Amino acid sequence: MTGTLERAESVGTDPHARQPGLESSRWARWRVAVRLARRQVRRTWVSSLLIMTLVALPIAAMAGAAIFVDSMIGTPEERADVELGRMAAWVQPAGVAGAGFWQAPGEPFWNGYPRDADGGGGEQPEGEIPTDPLDALPAGTETVPIGSGQVRIDTAAGVAAVQAWAGAAWDPRFAGRFDVIDGRAPVTDDEVMVTPATLERTGVAVGGVLRSDDRDYTITGTIEVADLPDADSAVVFADAERFADRRWYLPETALSWADVQELNEAGMIAYARAVVLDPPPFSVDGEWMLDRATQDFYSRLALAASLGAAGVAAGYMVVMLAGAAFAVSARRQQRALAIAASVGADARDLRRTVRLQGTVLGLVGGVVGVALGIGLAALTLAIVDNGSATQFWGFHVPCLLLVGILVFAVLIGTAAALMPARGVAKSDAMSALRGARRPQKVTASRPIWGSVMLVGGVALTILSGLAAAAVTASSSIPYDSPLRWLPTVGIIVGPIVAQLGIVLSGRWLLWLASLALSKLGIAARIASRDAVANGARTVPAFAAIGATVFAGVFAVGMGGMVTGQTARSWTYSAPVGTAIGSLYSRTPDLLTREQAEAAAAETVAVYREVGATATGVAERQQPLWVESEADIPEDLLRATTVRPDRNLIDPASVDGWGYSTELADPQNNISVIAVDDIETVTGIRLTERQRAAYDAGAALVTDAGLVTDGRIEVSAWTERQWQFGGAPTNVLRPAPGEDIEEPVWSKGLDAFVVAAPHQAVQVAVSPATGEKLGIEVVPLMVYGGFDGAPTTEQSDRLRALGENLQNDDYAASVWVETGPIGAESWLVPLLVAVAVLVVGASAVALGLARFERRPDDATLTAVGGTDGLRRRIGFWQGLVIVGFGTFAGAAAGILPPIGFLLQSQVDTGRELSIADVPWLLLAALAVALPLVIAVANAVVPPRRPDLTRRTAIA
Repeated sequence: MTGTLERAESVGTDPHARQPGLESSRWARWRVAVRLARRQVRRTWVSSLLIMTLVALPIAAMAGAAIFVDSMIGTPEERADVELGRMAAWVQPAGVAGAGFWQAPGEPFWNGYPRDADGGGGEQPEGEIPTDPLDALPAGTETVPIGSGQVRIDTAAGVAAVQAWAGAAWDPRFAGRFDVIDGRAPVTDDEVMVTPATLERTGVAVGGVLRSDDRDYTITGTIEVADLPDADSAVVFADAERFADRRWYLPETALSWADVQELNEAGMIAYARAVVLDPPPFSVDGEWMLDRATQDFYSRLALAASLGAAGVAAGYMVVMLAGAAFAVSARRQQRALAIAASVGADARDLRRTVRLQGTVLGLVGGVVGVALGIGLAALTLAIVDNGSATQFWGFHVPCLLLVGILVFAVLIGTAAALMPARGVAKSDAMSALRGARRPQKVTASRPIWGSVMLVGGVALTILSGLAAAAVTASSSIPYDSPLRWLPTVGIIVGPIVAQLGIVLSGRWLLWLASLALSKLGIAARIASRDAVANGARTVPAFAAIGATVFAGVFAVGMGGMVTGQTARSWTYSAPVGTAIGSLYSRTPDLLTREQAEAAAAETVAVYREVGATATGVAERQQPLWVESEADIPEDLLRATTVRPDRNLIDPASVDGWGYSTELADPQNNISVIAVDDIETVTGIRLTERQRAAYDAGAALVTDAGLVTDGRIEVSAWTERQWQFGGAPTNVLRPAPGEDIEEPVWSKGLDAFVVAAPHQAVQVAVSPATGEKLGIEVVPLMVYGGFDGAPTTEQSDRLRALGENLQNDDYAASVWVETGPIGAESWLVPLLVAVAVLVVGASAVALGLARFERRPDDATLTAVGGTDGLRRRIGFWQGLVIVGFGTFAGAAAGILPPIGFLLQSQVDTGRELSIADVPWLLLAALAVALPLVIAVANAVVPPRRPDLTRRTAIA
């Protein structure tokens, strides 16, 4: 038998090959199959290159991601070098001596105090924390103290807060932690070293003057800090006692774990190289704590799991596309394999030969992919590296993980060849030797199982969505019950099952489509029948396209609904793109008007400096937060716009109440705003009539629930009543027995309602109206408007300058209202990625179709078929293959969002809306994209037919 296989190899592949003697071992059969597979891979090098590329691309991505992530996980040696340089340890006061203070071996900031048997305790006891560790160290121990903190420096653009160290950081024994780049070490307290970024940011060179905290320092050199990015500014001062936060580094004294525990008892924490490199088992209060090595292990385990999940998704697409390529390649081998069958090779030998081709190509593609991934990872690390030693600890190549990825590549290649191998084994040897080409028959089993899976997947999704809604609404189901998460699994698994059902029914569905398409002309009839006849090629192709579209539609649909829900519930502090500064007192006392006006003026100056074209101020009443009612003056009042009883909420229907922003506080909802500042503060452009009414004393109201017959009621209670009872919540109806006292005064105001949902002001009155009401207000909110959205540079500069808006009496917190994250930030990249994958998969599928249609094209041309007919056939081929894929993927992909939509309907205030799904974009993905690809397939000129390759069209 094996001798016949050897002869078949020579007859089918190389007529000049030597025929060996007869062999009957199973190993000989494998050797022959391997030789046949290897030679066939070389002979069909074009399809082999395609399959190898399909395997190599995801493998390269997986290998690159593995190296990238693993390089972010530091080894104990790397962590110790960055933390200590060449030092042996550092020690720092942290706890009360003699109180059982403890720390984890390699993580000194995981520390605490012992708990008692019933779990109590653990708090810091009374006692002083030591300030100097020298008393706890052996006499004569050499130490190098280094303090750390933050300072403000004058930059070329203004003022910036930067990190700072103090002490002999230039000591050569700090190499790896601090490294001197240029210049010399500071000698006096008015000299400093800085990072290169500081020179660039200040515009000063070595030898120049740095101004920090209103004092001048001479820059003597530059220094690099290991864990600081290259773009970050930093300063190193000479005087180690400059900052209270200090560590004492030990150049020579190595600390054991017993030494560290003794230091803990003295109220110190320590980071010791010897302990970090060989951490002892550690537990506290009977609970084991994860050491750094265990955490790193779990990090790598999570990486492997993530790569496995991504690999399964990518592997599915590769198996489908490579399987289509193998189907074409296997048909090209039919004659050679038929010769082998005619001289004694059985079906297992034929299957083995084709499967081994997949194994060989998977191995080659895996090796190429891993090598490419290593190169891409090195390039990526070099590009994105910010200079910090803690961003990428080193170039780590996880060999064991890469071996697993390589094995995965071999499995992908082998799996891609399984179905073509099965088809080859069922082929008729005599028909193949005659060169006959017949369409494969559609069996009844596939449509039956496919239909069952299709209907079952849809039903599972809908039932899981309803079950999830019921579980969400139920309070009797335990939080950790599987019933809480099983419906979510069903929502995701159901559509996948439905899509697999479409794939299993693929040839039958194509046959049904061909019946309809046959009526649209000869081009549609030939294209659709070709798809049915070559189901081994077309079904995997549209399955790969469908999987891509499924993921895209799922993400787009779900993301659109979540983004819409987030936008509806977003709390706006100001109109989008407006800078807002909240002023507050840094003392227990309220801001005086003079302090508030000074803070507002400084904030306006900052806005102007960063390019604001308009500014506005909102004045408000200040609540006084105290512990004792006696600390509040008796005559201190606070007024608010009272909500009518009809719009108050039944307290039994809610668990509590709150307000979204300071300006919407129902107990302090009045803002005093000058008419010229209204547009900047609220984004509302008043009409002339509204402006006149506002100047005349009418209130601007954005919450219609506060208005009755064009008027609002403003009432005042004492601050004591607001703080300690007697004043209403202004949200809930009074509960039975709740005593709401009469207001000190009530006044009515005319009001007009405006629609302005994207801001926070509820009620605004003019300064003159506020004065008539008798409310005491000071500037508390300052706004800055820009011509368009602030640039990144403006936002960064505003943030930097805002850090300096403070003194001993007051401060300002400044930010820019950006609004909710828009869908375009993720939608466009996602759709581009999906479109690229669909186009790539389509190019492979349609390229294979063109390649396999060459004999049919020759026959068409021989009987008078024109290039126009062949182009139209190409159009319909593209529409059938790509259109089926996008339709199947879109139909299955929209099911999970519908399932989660059903679940959300019981969560009041967080309901998802089907209207938020970007249906036009999904239609473009499912309908327009296949049309574009089909047109492109028709436009690309077909290859000139070879009239010597004519055959009968099936």
